[in-house]
Amino acid sequence: MDLREKKVLVFGSGISGVSAGRLLLHQGAEVILYDGNTSLDTQKIKDEILEGRKGSLQVILGNLPAEIVDSLDLTIMSPGVPLDIPAVNLIRDKGVPIWGETELAYVQGKGDILAITGTNGKTTTTTLLGEIMKNYKDSVFVVGNIGNPYTDVVPKTKENSVIVAEMSSFQLESIHTFRPRVSAILNITPDHLNRHHTMEAYIAAKQNIARNQTAEDVCVLNYEDEVTRKFGEKVGAQVLYFSSRRKIEKGIYLDDGNIICNITGVPEVVCHVDELKILGTHNHENVMAAAVMAAAYQVPMEIITKTLKEFQGVKHRIEFVAEKNGVAYYNDSKGTNPDAAIRGIQAMNRPTLLIGGGYDKESSYEEWIRAFDGKVKKLVLLGATREKIDETARKLGFTDTVLVDTFEEAVETCVKYAVPGDAVLLSPACASWGMFRNYEERGDKFKDLVLQLS
Repeated sequence: MDLREKKVLVFGSGISGVSAGRLLLHQGAEVILYDGNTSLDTQKIKDEILEGRKGSLQVILGNLPAEIVDSLDLTIMSPGVPLDIPAVNLIRDKGVPIWGETELAYVQGKGDILAITGTNGKTTTTTLLGEIMKNYKDSVFVVGNIGNPYTDVVPKTKENSVIVAEMSSFQLESIHTFRPRVSAILNITPDHLNRHHTMEAYIAAKQNIARNQTAEDVCVLNYEDEVTRKFGEKVGAQVLYFSSRRKIEKGIYLDDGNIICNITGVPEVVCHVDELKILGTHNHENVMAAAVMAAAYQVPMEIITKTLKEFQGVKHRIEFVAEKNGVAYYNDSKGTNPDAAIRGIQAMNRPTLLIGGGYDKESSYEEWIRAFDGKVKKLVLLGATREKIDETARKLGFTDTVLVDTFEEAVETCVKYAVPGDAVLLSPACASWGMFRNYEERGDKFKDLVLQLS
């Protein structure tokens, strides 16, 4: 699509919005960046987008004037902005096309897309697949919800490039033509219901990753997740399953500790889980998903195996921080919903003092509490959800809870009660918003506090 001299509104001034603005200016569009937050610094936003270059850029804060909407050719949505708010409805009612930042990048970019979504495991799987692809091809970009906007890399992409993309439900609900060569849905459990309102809408957003795929493409699905297994019956792409519990006719599975890939009808041992550096069945599933996606893209198995064995994992996902006075500290700040936090608990092999709580995404915490299964000796709670979680825990018979006001106090409480042989795990089951800008900042703060311990 030729964007030269097109008037394009970028909705949202976060990382994705700024990146989309840069790309649009690079493509010769007239850019209007809009954000409802009147406290933002207009000049700072302009400087971030222009980066010293010239271009047609206007920044509007507060109310969106109707005459601006009337003049638009296209709107690009930042993933953090809901699609059902009044300003977006106004744009839609005027018949202005609404794309997400992902759609813009796809339309303007080059190369093959390998895209991953799911409630949990996206970052680990995306990072690992990115490493595999970098060991196979020269032009590889790892983008999306992983913290690197897709639009940032578009000018660098070539026809032989591979883009490994982590896709959130927010990004996928605003695509139109986005079509990965290989896609994956790792799992689907309740999350972001404050944004999507219903589980059905959340599932539909996730399944959008495969909606434009054809029989020439591949969709990788979790056989042990009922939602994704059933989705495999109606997806238009070739389906490969992964399973940690049973043998799969076409896909990849775990058998007596061995990861077995069977795409061609001839089972092939990828590696044994004991050769991996990352822990837990959920990580074995992530490894299988990345491996079978790479195999479907015809990456040689020796490259896949070598990369899997070398992979150290990702920051903030059951990340070992340090051992202090016989107590092991783990940072699982990316456990931003109950299901992800359950996986953090399941990976622990010591009595655990658990730090939980944060922003309220209207999640239910019952399954998380039940997953403690004798491993959690003390639950330290903070943030907006602390009373809600405490009430749920007590209702289920877990009473060893401590409510604190600050993050520092949470760590201090764990240090006070931990004894040699214990673990302290930050795995909040909640988002960080309200106390931190993101889960990375929360995890980094935890690591700083732990490393300062004597």
